[in-house]
Amino acid sequence: MNENEYLVKGFKASAVAAGFKNENDLDMALIFSEKEAAAAGVFTTNKVKAAPVIISHKHIQNGKARAIIANAGNANACTGRTGLDDASRTAEIVAGELGIRSNEVLVASTGVIGLPLNMDLILGAVPGLVGGLSREGIHRAARAIMTTDSFHKVSRYDSRAGGQSYRIVGISKGAGMIMPNMATMLSFAMTDIRIDSQDLKRVLLSSVETTFNRITVDGDTSTNDMVLVMANGMAGNSVLSESDLKGFENGLRHVMGELARMMVEDGEGATKLIPVKIKGARNPSDAINAARTVANSSLVKTAFYGQDPNWGRVMAALGRADIVMHEESVDIWVDDVQIVAGGLGKGAEAEKNAAKIMAEKEFTLTIDLNQGEYEDRIVTCDLTHEYITINANYRT
Repeated sequence: MNENEYLVKGFKASAVAAGFKNENDLDMALIFSEKEAAAAGVFTTNKVKAAPVIISHKHIQNGKARAIIANAGNANACTGRTGLDDASRTAEIVAGELGIRSNEVLVASTGVIGLPLNMDLILGAVPGLVGGLSREGIHRAARAIMTTDSFHKVSRYDSRAGGQSYRIVGISKGAGMIMPNMATMLSFAMTDIRIDSQDLKRVLLSSVETTFNRITVDGDTSTNDMVLVMANGMAGNSVLSESDLKGFENGLRHVMGELARMMVEDGEGATKLIPVKIKGARNPSDAINAARTVANSSLVKTAFYGQDPNWGRVMAALGRADIVMHEESVDIWVDDVQIVAGGLGKGAEAEKNAAKIMAEKEFTLTIDLNQGEYEDRIVTCDLTHEYITINANYRT
C-alpha cells in the first residue's frame, strides 16, 4: 500500500504506544489540520454515552475543529463526572501542546467500559503524538484505534470540484458491537475540499445512513460510536455547485461504504460476508426492518456459518419483523439459486445448489416480499464459534 496515495493536503497524523493496550501496541492516535476545518459528526444513539461522545458532541456544535485525539483500550464510558472531566482535560492537554483552543479538539475512545481513564498515560503520550505528526502518519493512526480488529481500515477517494482537485481519506475501527443506529465503531475522515459546515453535516448524515447504518455484525450498539469528518479547504476550490456537492457526497459515501464493508469482513470470528437484500416491501420502513431482522438473527447467521440454506429460519425472522408480509407470497434466493417460491421450498436439489454457493466467502441472500415496490439491504456476516471465544475472553 503506497502511503503517499493517502496524503491529504494540510493534514498530519501520528500514533504512539501509550500503554492502554499491550506495552508495545499503538493505542493513541492524533489527527491534526494545519488550518481551521469545517467539521461534522454523527454519534451513538445508545442512551449510555461515553464521556468522549458527550464532550465531542459539545465541541463540534460550532461546525469547526482542528484535531482528533483517540485512544484504544479504554472506552472512558460509565465513568461518571470523573470521566467527563478526563475527556475535557484530554482535549485541553492536546490543545495546549498544539497551540489551539480546547474546543477545537474532538475526543474519541474505544475499549473496555467502566474503567477510569489513566490520565498519566495521556499526559505521557501527548508530547510524542504532537512531535510525531507527519503527512504520512495516517496508517499508524488507523492501527492505533484498533481493538479486536484484525487489520487496519483505510479508504480514499479523489475527484475535482470548483476547479480544483481534492481528496477524501477515511479510517475506521470496528469488528464487534456492530449494529448501527449510528454505526458501532470509530471513523474519522479528512478532506481538503472547501465546504460549508452545514453542507458538510448534511452530506455526512446522508452518507452514514446508506453505509455505516446498513451493516451489522452482532446487533449491538456501543456507547462510544462516532463518525467525524474535517474539511480544511486547502484544495482552494471555489464555492461548490450542486453538482460538485453531489460529487462530494458520492465520494464520501464511497469512502464510508468501503470502510463499512471492511468492518463486516473483519467481524469478530466471521468467515463470510452476506448482503441481505429485501425487495417488494410495502414501504421503506418495512424494507429496512425486514433486512435488519433477518441480518441480525442468530439462527440465520449460524446457518450461514454452517452453509445450510435453512430458509425456515429466514421465514421465521420475517414473521417477527413487524412488517406487512404473507408467507405464501415470499420468494427467497441464494445468489441466483431460488430456494423458496410462494412461501414453499423448491426442494432438495435447489438447497444442494444453494449450499455450494454458501461455501464461498461472499454470497447474497435476496428476499422478495411481493408486497410493494420498496427495497433495502443490510450487509452482515456469519456467527461462529470464534465470536464466542473473542468476547468471552475480552477482559481476560
